[in-house]
Amino acid sequence: MLGRIFTVGGYTLLSRLTGFARDVMLAALLGAGPVADAFFVAWRLPNNFRAIFAEGAFNTAFIPAYAHVHGKGGETSARLFANRIFTLLFISQLVLLVAALLFMPQAISILAPGFTDEPEQRRLAIELTRIAFPYLLLITLVTLYGGMLNVMHRFASAAAASILLNISMMATLALAAFFPTVGHAAAWGVLISGFLQYFLLAADLARHGGLPRFAPPRLDEDVRAFFRAIGPATLGSMGTQVAMFADTIIATFLAAGALSALYYAERIYQLPIGVIGIAIGTVLLPEMSRRIIAGDDAGAAASQRRAFEFTLLATVPFVAAFVTVPDVIMRVAFVRGAFTDANAANAAVTLAAYAVGLIPYVTIRSAVAAFYARKDTATPVKASLTGLAVNIVLKVLLMGSLAQVGLALATAAGAWINLLLVLGFAARAGYLELDRAFWLSLAKFLIVGAILAAALWFTAQLAASHLGQLSRFRDEIALALLVVVGAIVYAGSILLLFGRGWLRSLVRS
Repeated sequence: MLGRIFTVGGYTLLSRLTGFARDVMLAALLGAGPVADAFFVAWRLPNNFRAIFAEGAFNTAFIPAYAHVHGKGGETSARLFANRIFTLLFISQLVLLVAALLFMPQAISILAPGFTDEPEQRRLAIELTRIAFPYLLLITLVTLYGGMLNVMHRFASAAAASILLNISMMATLALAAFFPTVGHAAAWGVLISGFLQYFLLAADLARHGGLPRFAPPRLDEDVRAFFRAIGPATLGSMGTQVAMFADTIIATFLAAGALSALYYAERIYQLPIGVIGIAIGTVLLPEMSRRIIAGDDAGAAASQRRAFEFTLLATVPFVAAFVTVPDVIMRVAFVRGAFTDANAANAAVTLAAYAVGLIPYVTIRSAVAAFYARKDTATPVKASLTGLAVNIVLKVLLMGSLAQVGLALATAAGAWINLLLVLGFAARAGYLELDRAFWLSLAKFLIVGAILAAALWFTAQLAASHLGQLSRFRDEIALALLVVVGAIVYAGSILLLFGRGWLRSLVRS
């Protein structure tokens, strides 16, 4: 399982690195002003729908169902099931696309009500969203193809697909002079990438399993079971995305640049979520589904426990860094062109607030796999909606005094509520054993994280006092020093508290 995690994680890391390069271009060309805010609204609408229906609810319901049909009825039954789901999915997404294009002004009024008093910004947001929104139809088909390939234990092309999004956007941004605005260039890059990702996944699936075809929709038992699962899965996936919609809506009432600060902070803290959380969740769900179908509940639980440990091992350094030295990270990442030191400071404090909830965000996909692998998509909804309610209430309470930082803190609090409830439900159902070994491992990670955070903070203070006279590359040298010191301290702390045997057993899993 770990080898497949590294495959997905490696491609996802490459995707995040190219995404970082894309965001550097966005920051330099767009900055953090009104045009940037309009584009981020345009990008958020199809992106959030994708996260809810495509990568979120659809994968959650489809992968266990497809694995079950394949294991029960073989290749022929699985292909027929995929054909029927493909047909229904295509029709539903086409209807959504037409409705969105027709009613985009109303959608923007809901998504960005703060733009009402800025008619030019509102017009630009509507225009850019209409350009980017067809991306959703294409990426939904990409998700279907990726789910089928994942059940076949083929993870590479699905993990690599998002690299094409970044390359496409960088190409159009490089040609921004030929577009009405930089925002138009970025929006067209999003749409073009949808076609590129579709053809990549379609080619891989055509070689190894055959593309789904249109088939007369028929609500047999397998299709009905899929729809029974996707309803609660959609509600569960909506928790995080509705919170992001709320961030967008509220931030449009804040000072100019608040949306951009949220976006750039989110881009940094999404790095471990994508590389670690999504990679592990992508591999763990079909792995647990396969074991549970075979009656190996103990093996499924062991796989999940290893996934938790590997997730924490890889995530703790990010939490420590984002909380203690977010300003250095933001200045090195984005301060150039139109993006100023003041923009970086605004985004840095937002990143630190987001980091409070990083562990639950990275871990949640592994936690809910215990339910989704058993085709129980209803139970996680209770946790998700409770976390969402806490999140929204805190956003309203904190936005006045803390602006976008309050929105990020509310997001973190909601994530912790969601994760703790999911773990509690799993333990109560007997899917997860919260034994002494679990709590001891958690305590060790907390100690290691505290040691690392202290080391990074002291190193940053020393770097600031000794490198202050440098006129160039001061932050870059400081960040390199922080990486070296952090790696040494973290590796030493892990070996001291966990031992070589634990590391060897984790790598062999």
